[in-house]
Amino acid sequence: MAATARGLCEFIDASPSPFHVCATVASRLRAAGYTELTETDGWPSTGKFFTVRAGSLVAWDSGSDTGRRPFRVVGGHTDSPNLRVKQHPDRAVAGWQVVALEPYGGVWLNSWLDRDLGVSGRLSVRDDQTLNGIAHRLVRIDAAILRVPQLAIHLAEDRKSLTLDPQRHVNAVWGADDRTRSFIGYVADQAGIDPDDVLGADLMTHDLTPSTLSGLGDQFVSAPRLDNQASCYAGLEAFLDAPAGEYLPVLALFDHEEVGSTSDHGADSELLLTTLERIVLAGGGGREDFLRRLAGSMVASADMAHATHPNYPERHEPGHLIAINGGPVLKVHPNLRYATDGRTAAAFALACQQAAVPLQRYEHRADLPCGSTIGPMTSARTGIPTVDVGAPQLAMHSAREFMGAGDVAAYSAALRAFLSPG
Repeated sequence: MAATARGLCEFIDASPSPFHVCATVASRLRAAGYTELTETDGWPSTGKFFTVRAGSLVAWDSGSDTGRRPFRVVGGHTDSPNLRVKQHPDRAVAGWQVVALEPYGGVWLNSWLDRDLGVSGRLSVRDDQTLNGIAHRLVRIDAAILRVPQLAIHLAEDRKSLTLDPQRHVNAVWGADDRTRSFIGYVADQAGIDPDDVLGADLMTHDLTPSTLSGLGDQFVSAPRLDNQASCYAGLEAFLDAPAGEYLPVLALFDHEEVGSTSDHGADSELLLTTLERIVLAGGGGREDFLRRLAGSMVASADMAHATHPNYPERHEPGHLIAINGGPVLKVHPNLRYATDGRTAAAFALACQQAAVPLQRYEHRADLPCGSTIGPMTSARTGIPTVDVGAPQLAMHSAREFMGAGDVAAYSAALRAFLSPG
């Protein structure tokens, strides 16, 4: 199906954590005829496959013949800034039961105050039926069990602003007595798991307000985690809709981008590189074939972009105003916070022309620090030329973000054309 704004809302609401993003994408891939492979499997030479490593996923379509096709990769990330549950979360403070939380990534802390929060993620549990005695279970609680309360204005030292301490001021209340209860035990009970079997937990909070279309004539999408689930969704739809061509299409979605990507399944790991090499090896190719195919490949690092803010237009680079519902954004940074160069910019510009969608070009103000993406590290790790692209949004890294409804389809169409140019 073609990417739509309502489809994006459904995708986001189904995916409160990186683990759930992978589960949502995996479900769509299976429905489209893709088979999941574990990394300990022997991989077939041809067909439609995907593999999942924790909160990351790579999918590819080898077609009916191995060939010598180079790769076209759409890459994105599954994680978003949020508040995560500490390993020992149980606190009793001033007569309250409190769950200790901590920021993940560059989260706008004030946006998480006074929201009804659920909990999601993964529990690692004892399981005698597995080889290593451990199994992993997705968990999701959509009840309003947590809340980080704002300080009353009458108690603030400065009524114009409030500085939040990430150690002391983002813990959540969940009970109004001073008994210390096991929060991990509560989560395990809700998931139907014996708390004594829990060996590890990766838990995070999520805003319970559903994603929605908003504005005059439903022009906008108001939702959590647009950065970067909008790219995951647009990339998935593009990947599923890309016709067979001269390139082998790949979808690569990584966890941990918001904290630097340095993990066994982040973009700075060997996950993408080893997957591409195994595709070549499974098809009967050797190291020389692999390196030759890399040399002809290209990556689109798909991450969201800053739209020009109507209340802060001076914070944007003059001459590079970015409009909501104005089409995909090509991101350029001379100091390589983005990986785009002239070669890869031209390839994405052609893709936008092929898809008949407008192209916007973004540069960050030289006097402000610029965020980054998976693009530079993916390019350096693989040696594959990379272009950084996105869809424009406001309120990046807030608990709830904002983008144009019309940009969803345009973004996906451009990525589809990038995967299968011509």
